[in-house]
Amino acid sequence: MAPSQAGHVPTLDNLIKSFNDLPLEASMDSLIFLLKRRQIKGDDCAKATAHFLRHVVAKSKWTSVNHLIEQVRSYGTRLAQAAPLEPVIGNVVRRVLGLIRDEAAEDRNADDVASETASDIQDIQSLAPGAPPPQPLQRATTASPVRPTLGSITSGLLVSNSMFNLLSVAEPLGSPLTGASTPMSSALHASVHALRSEVMDGIEEILDEINQADDQIAGFADIQIHPGDYVLAYQPTKTVERFLIKAASKRRFTLLLAGLQVPDPSAEPPYAALRKRLAAAGVQTINLASNGLMAYIPRVNKVIFGAKAVYQNGGLLVDSGCCVAAQAAHEYLKPVIALCPVYKFTPEDPSNEVVRGELGDPSSYVSYANGPAVDLLDIENTVTDYIPPELVDVYLTNLGPQTRHHLASILADHYKTEDIAFSLQFDEDS
Repeated sequence: MAPSQAGHVPTLDNLIKSFNDLPLEASMDSLIFLLKRRQIKGDDCAKATAHFLRHVVAKSKWTSVNHLIEQVRSYGTRLAQAAPLEPVIGNVVRRVLGLIRDEAAEDRNADDVASETASDIQDIQSLAPGAPPPQPLQRATTASPVRPTLGSITSGLLVSNSMFNLLSVAEPLGSPLTGASTPMSSALHASVHALRSEVMDGIEEILDEINQADDQIAGFADIQIHPGDYVLAYQPTKTVERFLIKAASKRRFTLLLAGLQVPDPSAEPPYAALRKRLAAAGVQTINLASNGLMAYIPRVNKVIFGAKAVYQNGGLLVDSGCCVAAQAAHEYLKPVIALCPVYKFTPEDPSNEVVRGELGDPSSYVSYANGPAVDLLDIENTVTDYIPPELVDVYLTNLGPQTRHHLASILADHYKTEDIAFSLQFDEDS
Protein backbone atom coordinates (compact mmCIF):
# COMPACT_ATOMS: atom_id res chain seq x y z
CA MET A 1 0.00 0.00 0.00
CA ALA A 2 1.40 3.39 -0.98
CA PRO A 3 1.84 6.19 1.54
CA SER A 4 -1.38 8.05 2.21
CA GLN A 5 0.03 11.46 1.37
CA ALA A 6 1.94 11.61 -1.86
CA GLY A 7 3.20 15.09 -1.00
CA HIS A 8 5.05 13.68 2.00
CA VAL A 9 6.82 10.77 0.34
CA PRO A 10 9.95 9.93 2.36
CA THR A 11 13.39 10.33 0.85
CA LEU A 12 15.86 7.46 0.62
CA ASP A 13 17.61 8.32 3.89
CA ASN A 14 14.33 8.68 5.75
CA LEU A 15 13.05 5.45 4.25
CA ILE A 16 16.15 3.53 5.35
CA LYS A 17 15.75 4.89 8.88
CA SER A 18 12.07 3.91 8.89
CA PHE A 19 12.94 0.25 8.16
CA ASN A 20 13.70 -0.22 11.86
CA ASP A 21 10.21 0.88 12.91
CA LEU A 22 7.97 -0.32 10.08
CA PRO A 23 6.82 -3.90 9.56
CA LEU A 24 8.45 -5.73 6.69
CA GLU A 25 5.49 -5.49 4.30
CA ALA A 26 5.00 -1.79 5.04
CA SER A 27 8.67 -1.15 4.28
CA MET A 28 8.33 -3.08 1.03
CA ASP A 29 5.28 -1.06 -0.02
CA SER A 30 7.01 2.25 0.69
CA LEU A 31 10.10 1.24 -1.26
CA ILE A 32 8.06 -0.01 -4.23
CA PHE A 33 6.10 3.26 -4.21
CA LEU A 34 9.31 5.28 -4.48
CA LEU A 35 10.69 3.02 -7.21
CA LYS A 36 7.57 3.27 -9.35
CA ARG A 37 7.53 7.05 -9.03
CA ARG A 38 11.23 7.11 -10.03
CA GLN A 39 12.07 9.02 -6.87
CA ILE A 40 14.85 6.49 -6.32
CA LYS A 41 17.12 5.94 -9.32
CA GLY A 42 20.58 4.72 -10.19
CA ASP A 43 22.98 4.08 -7.35
CA ASP A 44 20.27 4.80 -4.77
CA CYS A 45 18.38 1.73 -6.02
CA ALA A 46 21.34 -0.48 -5.14
CA LYS A 47 21.65 1.04 -1.66
CA ALA A 48 17.92 0.81 -0.95
CA THR A 49 17.81 -2.82 -2.11
CA ALA A 50 20.76 -3.84 0.06
CA HIS A 51 19.30 -2.09 3.13
CA PHE A 52 15.90 -3.68 2.60
CA LEU A 53 17.28 -7.20 2.10
CA ARG A 54 19.27 -6.79 5.29
CA HIS A 55 15.99 -6.18 7.10
CA VAL A 56 14.45 -9.17 5.35
CA VAL A 57 17.20 -11.35 6.80
CA ALA A 58 16.83 -9.73 10.23
CA LYS A 59 13.04 -9.59 10.56
CA SER A 60 11.59 -12.42 8.48
CA LYS A 61 10.93 -15.81 10.04
CA TRP A 62 12.93 -18.59 8.42
CA THR A 63 14.17 -21.90 9.72
CA SER A 64 16.51 -23.09 6.97
CA VAL A 65 18.83 -21.81 4.29
CA ASN A 66 16.44 -22.78 1.50
CA HIS A 67 13.61 -20.95 3.23
CA LEU A 68 15.73 -17.79 3.49
CA ILE A 69 16.76 -18.02 -0.18
CA GLU A 70 13.12 -18.30 -1.25
CA GLN A 71 12.18 -15.25 0.79
CA VAL A 72 15.02 -13.16 -0.64
CA ARG A 73 14.03 -14.26 -4.14
CA SER A 74 10.41 -13.35 -3.54
CA TYR A 75 11.10 -9.87 -2.20
CA GLY A 76 13.81 -9.27 -4.80
CA THR A 77 11.45 -10.16 -7.63
CA ARG A 78 8.89 -7.66 -6.41
CA LEU A 79 11.50 -4.91 -6.26
CA ALA A 80 12.82 -5.74 -9.73
CA GLN A 81 9.32 -5.66 -11.19
CA ALA A 82 8.70 -2.26 -9.62
CA ALA A 83 11.70 -0.79 -11.49
CA PRO A 84 12.44 -3.07 -14.47
CA LEU A 85 14.82 -0.49 -16.00
CA GLU A 86 17.13 -0.52 -12.96
CA PRO A 87 19.33 -3.64 -13.36
CA VAL A 88 21.28 -2.86 -10.18
CA ILE A 89 18.32 -4.12 -8.13
CA GLY A 90 18.69 -7.60 -9.59
CA ASN A 91 22.45 -7.44 -9.19
CA VAL A 92 22.23 -6.75 -5.46
CA VAL A 93 19.63 -9.50 -5.00
CA ARG A 94 21.93 -12.01 -6.72
CA ARG A 95 24.88 -10.88 -4.61
CA VAL A 96 22.87 -11.48 -1.42
CA LEU A 97 21.74 -14.89 -2.66
CA GLY A 98 25.34 -15.83 -3.36
CA LEU A 99 26.33 -14.58 0.08
CA ILE A 100 23.74 -16.83 1.71
CA ARG A 101 25.00 -19.83 -0.27
CA ASP A 102 28.61 -19.11 0.76
CA GLU A 103 27.72 -18.83 4.44
CA ALA A 104 25.69 -22.05 4.27
CA ALA A 105 28.61 -23.84 2.57
CA GLU A 106 30.98 -22.70 5.33
CA ASP A 107 28.59 -24.06 7.94
CA ARG A 108 28.45 -27.43 6.17
CA ASN A 109 32.24 -27.54 6.06
CA ALA A 110 32.32 -26.80 9.79
CA ASP A 111 29.93 -29.70 10.37
CA ASP A 112 32.19 -32.04 8.41
CA VAL A 113 35.19 -30.97 10.48
CA ALA A 114 33.18 -31.47 13.66
CA SER A 115 32.12 -34.98 12.65
CA GLU A 116 35.74 -35.88 11.88
CA THR A 117 36.73 -34.51 15.30
CA ALA A 118 34.06 -36.60 16.98
CA SER A 119 35.29 -39.77 15.25
CA ASP A 120 38.85 -38.99 16.33
CA ILE A 121 37.66 -38.62 19.93
CA GLN A 122 35.94 -42.00 19.74
CA ASP A 123 39.21 -43.53 18.57
CA ILE A 124 40.98 -41.99 21.56
CA GLN A 125 38.31 -43.29 23.88
CA SER A 126 39.02 -46.83 22.69
CA LEU A 127 42.57 -46.39 24.04
CA ALA A 128 41.42 -45.15 27.45
CA PRO A 129 42.10 -47.26 30.57
CA GLY A 130 39.56 -50.07 30.94
CA ALA A 131 38.79 -50.24 27.21
CA PRO A 132 39.48 -53.54 25.46
CA PRO A 133 42.72 -53.43 23.46
CA PRO A 134 42.42 -53.53 19.68
CA GLN A 135 42.77 -56.96 18.15
CA PRO A 136 46.02 -57.43 16.21
CA LEU A 137 45.75 -58.10 12.51
CA GLN A 138 46.34 -61.69 11.46
CA ARG A 139 48.99 -61.99 8.82
CA ALA A 140 48.76 -64.70 6.24
CA THR A 141 52.31 -65.92 6.86
CA THR A 142 53.77 -69.13 8.22
CA ALA A 143 55.88 -67.26 10.78
CA SER A 144 54.57 -67.06 14.32
CA PRO A 145 52.91 -63.76 15.26
CA VAL A 146 55.18 -61.20 16.90
CA ARG A 147 53.98 -60.28 20.37
CA PRO A 148 54.50 -56.65 21.42
CA THR A 149 56.95 -56.08 24.23
CA LEU A 150 55.98 -54.61 27.57
CA GLY A 151 57.88 -51.42 26.84
CA SER A 152 55.96 -50.74 23.66
CA ILE A 153 52.63 -51.31 25.39
CA THR A 154 53.58 -49.00 28.23
CA SER A 155 54.74 -46.23 25.90
CA GLY A 156 51.54 -46.49 23.87
CA LEU A 157 49.40 -46.16 26.98
CA LEU A 158 51.39 -43.14 28.08
CA VAL A 159 50.73 -41.37 24.77
CA SER A 160 47.06 -42.29 24.93
CA ASN A 161 46.73 -41.11 28.51
CA SER A 162 48.40 -37.78 27.72
CA MET A 163 46.04 -37.10 24.80
CA PHE A 164 43.10 -38.27 26.88
CA ASN A 165 43.99 -35.88 29.71
CA LEU A 166 44.50 -32.99 27.33
CA LEU A 167 41.09 -33.49 25.71
CA SER A 168 39.37 -34.00 29.04
CA VAL A 169 40.68 -30.62 30.21
CA ALA A 170 39.33 -28.91 27.08
CA GLU A 171 35.95 -30.68 27.45
CA PRO A 172 33.33 -28.70 29.42
CA LEU A 173 32.44 -29.87 32.90
CA GLY A 174 29.69 -32.46 32.95
CA SER A 175 30.63 -33.94 29.52
CA PRO A 176 33.34 -36.55 30.23
CA LEU A 177 34.81 -38.52 27.41
CA THR A 178 33.94 -41.78 29.13
CA GLY A 179 30.69 -43.53 28.44
CA ALA A 180 28.49 -42.25 25.58
CA SER A 181 30.13 -40.05 22.94
CA THR A 182 29.46 -36.30 23.05
CA PRO A 183 27.51 -34.94 20.02
CA MET A 184 30.27 -32.60 18.83
CA SER A 185 28.71 -32.00 15.39
CA SER A 186 25.50 -30.63 16.90
CA ALA A 187 27.51 -28.42 19.26
CA LEU A 188 29.46 -26.92 16.36
CA HIS A 189 26.48 -26.66 14.03
CA ALA A 190 25.72 -23.00 13.16
CA SER A 191 22.33 -22.00 14.44
CA VAL A 192 19.85 -19.85 12.59
CA HIS A 193 20.85 -16.92 14.79
CA ALA A 194 24.52 -17.29 13.87
CA LEU A 195 23.74 -17.60 10.16
CA ARG A 196 21.48 -14.55 10.36
CA SER A 197 24.29 -12.52 11.89
CA GLU A 198 26.83 -13.67 9.29
CA VAL A 199 24.56 -12.84 6.37
CA MET A 200 23.77 -9.40 7.79
CA ASP A 201 27.49 -8.69 8.18
CA GLY A 202 28.01 -9.75 4.56
CA ILE A 203 25.31 -7.36 3.36
CA GLU A 204 27.03 -4.58 5.29
CA GLU A 205 30.18 -5.36 3.29
CA ILE A 206 28.18 -5.06 0.07
CA LEU A 207 26.92 -1.66 1.23
CA ASP A 208 30.48 -0.58 1.99
CA GLU A 209 31.49 -1.63 -1.51
CA ILE A 210 28.68 0.44 -3.02
CA ASN A 211 29.58 3.51 -0.95
CA GLN A 212 33.32 3.27 -1.65
CA ALA A 213 33.16 2.36 -5.34
CA ASP A 214 33.35 5.95 -6.64
CA ASP A 215 36.40 6.76 -4.54
CA GLN A 216 38.12 3.56 -5.64
CA ILE A 217 37.44 4.33 -9.31
CA ALA A 218 38.73 7.87 -8.82
CA GLY A 219 41.98 6.38 -7.55
CA PHE A 220 42.82 5.36 -11.13
CA ALA A 221 42.29 8.88 -12.53
CA ASP A 222 45.96 9.83 -12.77
CA ILE A 223 46.63 6.63 -14.75
CA GLN A 224 43.91 7.23 -17.33
CA ILE A 225 44.27 11.00 -17.76
CA HIS A 226 47.63 12.44 -18.78
CA PRO A 227 48.91 16.03 -18.65
CA GLY A 228 47.69 18.09 -21.58
CA ASP A 229 44.84 15.71 -22.51
CA TYR A 230 41.58 16.90 -24.00
CA VAL A 231 38.92 14.85 -22.24
CA LEU A 232 35.31 14.72 -23.43
CA ALA A 233 32.71 13.95 -20.75
CA TYR A 234 29.14 13.52 -21.93
CA GLN A 235 26.61 14.38 -19.22
CA PRO A 236 28.98 13.43 -16.38
CA THR A 237 27.44 11.42 -13.55
CA LYS A 238 28.49 11.67 -9.91
CA THR A 239 31.04 8.92 -10.51
CA VAL A 240 32.54 10.83 -13.45
CA GLU A 241 32.57 14.10 -11.51
CA ARG A 242 34.51 12.55 -8.65
CA PHE A 243 36.86 10.94 -11.18
CA LEU A 244 37.55 14.28 -12.90
CA ILE A 245 38.06 16.14 -9.61
CA LYS A 246 40.56 13.51 -8.48
CA ALA A 247 42.40 13.75 -11.80
CA ALA A 248 42.53 17.54 -11.54
CA SER A 249 44.39 17.27 -8.24
CA LYS A 250 47.34 15.64 -10.06
CA ARG A 251 46.97 16.49 -13.73
CA ARG A 252 46.42 19.60 -15.86
CA PHE A 253 44.07 18.88 -18.74
CA THR A 254 41.19 20.42 -20.68
CA LEU A 255 37.66 19.16 -20.12
CA LEU A 256 34.96 19.34 -22.76
CA LEU A 257 31.47 19.08 -21.28
CA ALA A 258 28.99 17.81 -23.86
CA GLY A 259 25.28 17.07 -23.85
CA LEU A 260 24.34 20.14 -21.82
CA GLN A 261 20.67 21.01 -21.87
CA VAL A 262 19.60 24.62 -22.28
CA PRO A 263 18.80 25.67 -18.73
CA ASP A 264 16.08 27.93 -17.48
CA PRO A 265 17.44 31.52 -17.44
CA SER A 266 16.53 31.76 -13.77
CA ALA A 267 18.16 28.43 -12.86
CA GLU A 268 21.79 27.72 -12.09
CA PRO A 269 23.91 26.70 -15.10
CA PRO A 270 24.44 22.91 -15.35
CA TYR A 271 27.51 21.46 -13.64
CA ALA A 272 28.37 24.83 -12.11
CA ALA A 273 29.83 23.23 -8.97
CA LEU A 274 31.99 20.88 -11.05
CA ARG A 275 33.33 23.66 -13.24
CA LYS A 276 34.11 25.76 -10.18
CA ARG A 277 36.13 23.00 -8.51
CA LEU A 278 38.00 22.19 -11.72
CA ALA A 279 38.80 25.86 -12.33
CA ALA A 280 40.21 26.12 -8.80
CA ALA A 281 42.51 23.19 -9.66
CA GLY A 282 43.67 24.85 -12.88
CA VAL A 283 41.61 22.77 -15.33
CA GLN A 284 40.02 24.61 -18.23
CA THR A 285 36.42 23.68 -19.07
CA ILE A 286 34.73 24.08 -22.47
CA ASN A 287 30.97 23.71 -22.80
CA LEU A 288 29.72 22.01 -25.95
CA ALA A 289 26.24 21.82 -27.39
CA SER A 290 25.13 18.49 -28.78
CA ASN A 291 25.32 19.70 -32.36
CA GLY A 292 28.93 20.85 -31.91
CA LEU A 293 30.23 17.52 -30.67
CA MET A 294 31.57 16.21 -33.99
CA ALA A 295 33.70 19.31 -34.55
CA TYR A 296 35.76 18.64 -31.41
CA ILE A 297 36.11 14.85 -31.64
CA PRO A 298 39.33 14.97 -33.76
CA ARG A 299 40.95 17.10 -31.05
CA VAL A 300 39.81 14.91 -28.15
CA ASN A 301 42.22 12.37 -26.63
CA LYS A 302 39.60 10.21 -24.86
CA VAL A 303 35.88 10.06 -24.13
CA ILE A 304 34.63 9.28 -20.60
CA PHE A 305 31.12 8.62 -19.34
CA GLY A 306 29.42 6.71 -16.56
CA ALA A 307 27.42 3.53 -17.13
CA LYS A 308 24.12 2.63 -15.50
CA ALA A 309 24.70 -1.08 -16.15
CA VAL A 310 27.16 -3.42 -17.87
CA TYR A 311 25.52 -6.44 -19.48
CA GLN A 312 26.90 -9.92 -19.99
CA ASN A 313 27.95 -9.22 -23.59
CA GLY A 314 29.78 -6.03 -22.61
CA GLY A 315 27.07 -3.63 -23.76
CA LEU A 316 26.32 -0.57 -21.66
CA LEU A 317 23.18 1.15 -20.47
CA VAL A 318 23.98 4.88 -20.42
CA ASP A 319 22.31 8.28 -20.49
CA SER A 320 20.77 9.39 -23.74
CA GLY A 321 23.31 10.85 -26.17
CA CYS A 322 26.35 8.93 -24.94
CA CYS A 323 26.01 6.48 -27.81
CA VAL A 324 26.50 9.32 -30.32
CA ALA A 325 29.71 10.35 -28.58
CA ALA A 326 30.92 6.73 -28.46
CA GLN A 327 30.23 6.21 -32.18
CA ALA A 328 32.06 9.42 -33.06
CA ALA A 329 35.06 8.43 -30.95
CA HIS A 330 35.08 4.99 -32.56
CA GLU A 331 35.18 6.50 -36.03
CA TYR A 332 38.15 8.70 -35.12
CA LEU A 333 39.92 5.89 -33.19
CA LYS A 334 39.63 7.68 -29.86
CA PRO A 335 39.54 5.50 -26.73
CA VAL A 336 36.19 5.25 -24.95
CA ILE A 337 36.38 4.73 -21.16
CA ALA A 338 33.27 3.66 -19.24
CA LEU A 339 33.27 4.16 -15.47
CA CYS A 340 31.26 1.32 -13.95
CA PRO A 341 31.48 -0.19 -10.44
CA VAL A 342 31.39 -3.97 -10.19
CA TYR A 343 27.92 -4.00 -8.62
CA LYS A 344 26.57 -2.63 -11.93
CA PHE A 345 27.75 -5.72 -13.83
CA THR A 346 24.65 -7.76 -14.58
CA PRO A 347 24.75 -11.38 -15.81
CA GLU A 348 21.85 -10.81 -18.21
CA ASP A 349 21.77 -9.99 -21.90
CA PRO A 350 20.17 -6.68 -22.90
CA SER A 351 16.50 -6.90 -23.77
CA ASN A 352 14.74 -5.19 -26.66
CA GLU A 353 13.44 -2.52 -24.29
CA VAL A 354 17.00 -1.71 -23.24
CA VAL A 355 18.21 -1.47 -26.83
CA ARG A 356 15.33 0.82 -27.80
CA GLY A 357 15.91 3.04 -24.77
CA GLU A 358 13.69 4.32 -22.00
CA LEU A 359 11.21 7.04 -22.97
CA GLY A 360 10.80 10.17 -20.88
CA ASP A 361 8.74 13.32 -20.81
CA PRO A 362 8.82 15.11 -24.24
CA SER A 363 7.41 18.37 -22.88
CA SER A 364 10.92 19.83 -22.58
CA TYR A 365 11.14 19.81 -26.39
CA VAL A 366 7.58 20.59 -27.41
CA SER A 367 5.21 22.43 -25.14
CA TYR A 368 1.61 21.38 -24.93
CA ALA A 369 0.76 25.02 -25.48
CA ASN A 370 1.72 24.47 -29.12
CA GLY A 371 -1.52 22.74 -29.96
CA PRO A 372 -1.03 22.19 -33.73
CA ALA A 373 2.49 20.80 -33.26
CA VAL A 374 1.37 18.40 -30.56
CA ASP A 375 -1.48 17.12 -32.69
CA LEU A 376 0.63 16.58 -35.81
CA LEU A 377 3.85 15.22 -34.33
CA ASP A 378 4.70 12.04 -32.42
CA ILE A 379 7.67 13.02 -30.25
CA GLU A 380 9.73 10.52 -28.27
CA ASN A 381 12.28 11.63 -25.69
CA THR A 382 14.70 8.81 -24.92
CA VAL A 383 16.46 9.15 -21.58
CA THR A 384 18.73 6.10 -21.91
CA ASP A 385 20.89 4.65 -24.67
CA TYR A 386 22.45 1.27 -25.32
CA ILE A 387 26.10 1.18 -26.40
CA PRO A 388 27.23 -2.06 -28.09
CA PRO A 389 30.40 -3.62 -26.70
CA GLU A 390 32.50 -2.97 -29.80
CA LEU A 391 32.39 0.76 -29.09
CA VAL A 392 33.92 0.48 -25.59
CA ASP A 393 37.67 0.19 -25.07
CA VAL A 394 38.11 0.19 -21.29
CA TYR A 395 35.76 -0.67 -18.43
CA LEU A 396 37.16 1.19 -15.44
CA THR A 397 35.84 -0.49 -12.28
CA ASN A 398 36.63 -0.25 -8.58
CA LEU A 399 38.84 -3.32 -9.15
CA GLY A 400 40.83 -1.53 -11.85
CA PRO A 401 40.71 -1.25 -15.66
CA GLN A 402 39.13 -4.21 -17.45
CA THR A 403 38.60 -5.26 -21.04
CA ARG A 404 35.60 -6.97 -22.56
CA HIS A 405 37.37 -10.34 -22.47
CA HIS A 406 37.65 -10.20 -18.66
CA LEU A 407 33.98 -9.51 -17.97
CA ALA A 408 33.10 -13.21 -17.80
CA SER A 409 35.57 -13.80 -14.98
CA ILE A 410 34.20 -10.83 -13.01
CA LEU A 411 30.66 -12.14 -13.34
CA ALA A 412 31.78 -15.62 -12.28
CA ASP A 413 33.52 -14.21 -9.20
CA HIS A 414 30.52 -12.21 -7.99
CA TYR A 415 27.50 -14.35 -8.93
CA LYS A 416 26.63 -17.97 -8.35
CA THR A 417 25.64 -20.16 -11.29
CA GLU A 418 22.26 -20.91 -9.70
CA ASP A 419 21.47 -17.20 -9.44
CA ILE A 420 22.71 -16.27 -12.92
CA ALA A 421 20.21 -18.66 -14.47
CA PHE A 422 17.47 -17.39 -12.17
CA SER A 423 15.48 -14.57 -13.78
CA LEU A 424 14.10 -11.85 -11.55
CA GLN A 425 11.59 -10.81 -14.17
CA PHE A 426 8.65 -13.16 -13.66
CA ASP A 427 5.35 -13.02 -15.47
CA GLU A 428 2.28 -12.07 -13.51
CA ASP A 429 1.09 -15.70 -13.49
CA SER A 430 4.32 -17.10 -12.03
